[in-house]
Amino acid sequence: MTHPPILKPGKNCWRIEHADRIAFLVDGADFFRAFRETAKLAQRSLLIIGWDIDSRVELLREDRPDGLPDRLGEFLNSLLERNDQLHIHVLDWDFTMVFAGSREWMPLYKQEWNSHPRLHFHLDDQHPAGACHHQKIVVADDRVAFAGGLDLTRGRWDTPEHRPDDPRRREAETEPVPQPYHDIQMMVSGPVAVALGELSRERWHRATGHALSAPEIPASSGGSPSSVCWPDYLAPDMENAPVAIARTVPKYENQAEVREVEQLLVDAIAAARDTIYIEAQYFTAHKVATALAKRLNEDDGPEIVALLPEYTDGWLSQNTMDVLRERVFKRLQEADHHGRLRLYYPCVPGLGGVCVNVHSKLTIIDNELLRVGSANLNNRSMGFDTECDLVLEANGDSRISDVIRAFRNRLLGEHLGMAPAEVEARLSREGSLIRGIESLCGAGRSLTPLKFRVTPDMDALVPDSQIVDPDRPIEADRLIKEFVPPAQRKPVRRHIALIVSILAAILGLAAAWHWSPLREWVNVETLVSLGAQFEQIRGAPFLALGVFVLAGLVAFPLTVLIIVCVLVFGPWYGFFYSMLGAILSAMSTYALGHLLGRNAVRRFAGTKLRELNRRLANRGLITIIVVRIVPFAPFAVINMIAGASQIRFRDFVLGTAIGMAPGMVGISLFTDRLAATIQKPDLPAFAILAAVVAVIIASGWAFWRWEERRRDSRLRATTD
Repeated sequence: MTHPPILKPGKNCWRIEHADRIAFLVDGADFFRAFRETAKLAQRSLLIIGWDIDSRVELLREDRPDGLPDRLGEFLNSLLERNDQLHIHVLDWDFTMVFAGSREWMPLYKQEWNSHPRLHFHLDDQHPAGACHHQKIVVADDRVAFAGGLDLTRGRWDTPEHRPDDPRRREAETEPVPQPYHDIQMMVSGPVAVALGELSRERWHRATGHALSAPEIPASSGGSPSSVCWPDYLAPDMENAPVAIARTVPKYENQAEVREVEQLLVDAIAAARDTIYIEAQYFTAHKVATALAKRLNEDDGPEIVALLPEYTDGWLSQNTMDVLRERVFKRLQEADHHGRLRLYYPCVPGLGGVCVNVHSKLTIIDNELLRVGSANLNNRSMGFDTECDLVLEANGDSRISDVIRAFRNRLLGEHLGMAPAEVEARLSREGSLIRGIESLCGAGRSLTPLKFRVTPDMDALVPDSQIVDPDRPIEADRLIKEFVPPAQRKPVRRHIALIVSILAAILGLAAAWHWSPLREWVNVETLVSLGAQFEQIRGAPFLALGVFVLAGLVAFPLTVLIIVCVLVFGPWYGFFYSMLGAILSAMSTYALGHLLGRNAVRRFAGTKLRELNRRLANRGLITIIVVRIVPFAPFAVINMIAGASQIRFRDFVLGTAIGMAPGMVGISLFTDRLAATIQKPDLPAFAILAAVVAVIIASGWAFWRWEERRRDSRLRATTD
């Protein structure tokens, strides 16, 4: 029986356009090759939009018969040298510093993005605070386009075999082999590519203020216009079919909110009759979970199979998004009264302590609807970040139904390590998606049921998903309601009085500096002179310690004090006085927090901080050491929280000394060597300074790796 149409332009999709050709590109090797060959055929325009675009990424990991460069930036420049009619526009998300360690550093100033006048590179920051641009689109001449989950960046290349220790996944010979990476991109040609070109040019206009015209392409000498940019080697999976475009766009300035992806998922889940197959990086979207739970509660609802990573990539995601997804899993399991839910992760023998990074964003409803795109099944992708998905619906066309079924079986074959035909035969014989998969699972490459790995302690520390994983821009009053109890919110009059008092104090200081002797005392020359004389003052070390204590009470940056101390007293005494001063300052603000904690801090913070304090108290010394090495808040704030909690004073002082010592040593050495280099800028001085910097960077990297392994081992221990 034919499904009623699910896709409805203006409600759950933007437009439905004809596609001359459709291809499903599974994993990075397929996409990178298809992109490279398509880009070579572009005549006038190549638009690239992404969450992360890296000029250093290698597109091929094999011989290049065309002789063109392999790194993305060099490759694009070579295309411009070959074709003086071609313009390339690259629009990358202006990423936050959270991702700085894994991104190309200062891309706006990279030679690869600035060496040709027809290569236009821009970072897009036109989105709400905390959001991101997550669309991944490539459009060549408005004839061929790509959309899906893959960015043109490092760490994405892999093959469907996901072989352990495949050296081709490395971006450099000196790097370790990264974990296997699974993702999907959809390639289309024809009018749907024109629509994606319009979407991309609108993004460029919003980001830069400059409008781009549609490319004017000369008539092709033979074949359909879209075939000109379609690589000869690539056979399409489907020809002549309608494809819908579904978007997520957050409300921002004069830009209206668009939640087509969310509505599409809710409508598609409601329409499912037999099966729902999902591949997802995250699984936290509230409305999607509600729709799935409703279907699981039904007596004759569909089977639901979801494929996810065993755990997500990175400690931050593992300690937030993994916690939220387990809350959703438990909710779905409670609704699964009829045993129709299965949650799997792909198991590849020989991976050791890593897992396949499932990064795909795929939904298949029966054999009727297929969605591939950039939108994750998290709340952000429903209304906070920009997203773009492509959707194929059968609507009674058996050709399309066959293609959807074949692609699902192709994916299952990849994950189970067998041919798609074998998967097809087994599913037909069993008459059930779940029974068919379970009958094919074995000891080798297989699908393994996901286990709960989040401890109660971890769950208690993660706040509501609307804070960690918001579905729309977070307004200030929502944060106040979440973290400040109503009784502690200051009235408007008190806020105004406080602001007026601060302004009055600032104006008073400015007047005193301008019209009193303070101007003669506080200037650069005077401060330099005082710094040189300070060391000669009797009791100078005690004065320095007093400055540390006072600075801690007003939350003055500790790093600045350490640098000044080293410049005044030298590296050894400067380090000693800084360490002693920091400990005394920590003890003072700890005592203040302890005092306030008994009377006001706990009432102010509410249950969340009290629970956090209890968790920290259980960990004691190790916790203090870790937060000193990698602080989660300013120095004085950590001290007051520790004082207001039940952390033992001995653990606090000892942890502070141990945790701060490495950083203080690094700051002291760097400051001393930098000062020496400025005074005597010769080759030995620069060499020593470079060595100190290298040691600091290496030490930081080593700690980061240790912390990653510590968190991974703790997570794995919860599954044993």
